[in-house]
Amino acid sequence: MKNILVLSLAVVSMMTASLAYAATGDAEKGKLKSAVCASCHGADGNGVSGVPLNPRLADQVPGYITTQLKAFKDGTRKDPIMAGMVAGLSDKDMADLDAYYASLSAGEVGVSKQDEAAALEGEKIYRGGFREMNIPACMSCHEPSGAGIPVQYPKLSGQNAAYTEKQLHAFKDGTRKHDMMNTIAFLLSNKQIKQLSLYTQGLK
Repeated sequence: MKNILVLSLAVVSMMTASLAYAATGDAEKGKLKSAVCASCHGADGNGVSGVPLNPRLADQVPGYITTQLKAFKDGTRKDPIMAGMVAGLSDKDMADLDAYYASLSAGEVGVSKQDEAAALEGEKIYRGGFREMNIPACMSCHEPSGAGIPVQYPKLSGQNAAYTEKQLHAFKDGTRKHDMMNTIAFLLSNKQIKQLSLYTQGLK
């Protein structure tokens, strides 16, 4: 009961934070500012065909893009291209971009026939975790549908598998910092990372 109460309070806190981001961001202004982002993330935020390592941004949970843009700007998240892109962005610019991408509809991706078996193995990890390895179910933070929880836990459903796989490896080797994700990803094998990434790509 105590754990449920703590989790409920955490969710309420994150939802309150997401509303704060939504209140400060202007989606229409964000649309204008997103023109430079389109070449890598698509005009509609659904990515660019043939470039699966670039993330889809459409329908991301409110606030998450802001936190990541700030991380790129202060250097806590490393990416030479993104570091250059965010260098001139103000906090208001970031909030506007966040509001714009959160307002967009995500397109369906799915998985290929040849990847279905691997995705089914990924589903077991996503929904059940591995108790014997102290790996929690991914859905406990990212929701059963992969929709995420603002602001801290991003939407995973429909995200490019190649991008998700790359980020899990970055968490695993410590090049991307996040205490919880570093611990979890470190325990996952390369095969399990691929399986998870394929499963979340197919989530709707």
